[in-house]
Amino acid sequence: MQRVFADRADAGRALARALEAHRGAADTLVLGLPRGGVPVAFEVAQALSLPLDVLVVRKLGLPWQPELAMGAIASGGALVLNDAVVRHLGGHRAEFDAVREREQVELERRERNYRGDRPPLAMRGRTGILVDDGLATGATMEAAVRALQVLGAARVIVAVPVASPEARDRIAAVADEVVCLAAPMFFSAVGQWYADFGQTEDAEVQDLLARARATLGRKGDATGGGR
Repeated sequence: MQRVFADRADAGRALARALEAHRGAADTLVLGLPRGGVPVAFEVAQALSLPLDVLVVRKLGLPWQPELAMGAIASGGALVLNDAVVRHLGGHRAEFDAVREREQVELERRERNYRGDRPPLAMRGRTGILVDDGLATGATMEAAVRALQVLGAARVIVAVPVASPEARDRIAAVADEVVCLAAPMFFSAVGQWYADFGQTEDAEVQDLLARARATLGRKGDATGGGR
């Protein structure tokens, strides 16, 4: 794959074309992984006339080796555990609880920033299309998939413009469906596949979510009802 996306919006429009079969699907929600996944997810949601939200995921790292995840927490109260890593704690449950409490505070802060006073994410019986700007290792996306499953999602679809082959295969093992436009063999970082891979700020995430809600509301008014 030689294509380099102009930016995240360009990648989102390309991804939407690959997801055309889901246009207007009932009980289906597009979920962007903040921050970089949200501009991609916005284009997908707009093109497919689907509601947009965010799924905030926070890794729970071992206290003495933070890059090794004991599990993850996510929007809606989901908790995903890596039992093999948790066993390293032995009887030190207090250390796990301390990490979880710290990350829960940060998750709630981000939730307030992005979702305001809207009710908690409701996924039971619904289809979630999880979108990010790319996958390097797939660890965060795997946690996101498992979180939606814990929340009772009927079906979880992962959609990304680009991923390493290893990450794509990792996610294919846990998701119901994976839509990946390219999985180049020589993959070093997600950003190498974008001409513009600037940082996505909180304000942009908030703006895109507000625009998506306003657009869907107008479409609902035009057809005599909303979702």
